Amino acid sequence: MGKLAVGALRAVLVVVLAGTVFVQVLMVWALATDPEDGSLPLTPLRVITILGMLSAQVALVCVGRLVAMVRRGTVFSHAAFRYVDAVIGAIVAASLLWFAVTALNAPGQRADPGVTVIMGGVGVAILGVALIVLVLRMLLAQAVARDVEAAHMQAELNEVI
Repeated sequence: MGKLAVGALRAVLVVVLAGTVFVQVLMVWALATDPEDGSLPLTPLRVITILGMLSAQVALVCVGRLVAMVRRGTVFSHAAFRYVDAVIGAIVAASLLWFAVTALNAPGQRADPGVTVIMGGVGVAILGVALIVLVLRMLLAQAVARDVEAAHMQAELNEVI
């Protein structure tokens, strides 16, 4: 991965992470200072939004750590698996949160149930992204196994020489 690509990806990750933290801070400030009259400060959609941003932040931090490992040349190691697993977990959590939004929105869509079906399809698509990352994790596992095998063979070759 080139230096330009790594730098650009890191910049995007920082901007998105800062943006989600900024929105969370504004939401907490709005809830603490000006709750709507007669309503609960934490409605289900607000909780889901906060948790959704948290899952995105987990994924962003883990991708940032993986990019740092790529830059150092240590991504093909067992240490990378915990970050990839965390990304998969964050994507699955985001999908489940989207299904919760779909369920909360469904009663208001009785006249047009197609919206609920489309929203359900988006949730399935998010799960599909988790499956893609799982396949990429399997490829990483194969690469790590090959790297370990190559190191072992190199050590044997060094002993012979």
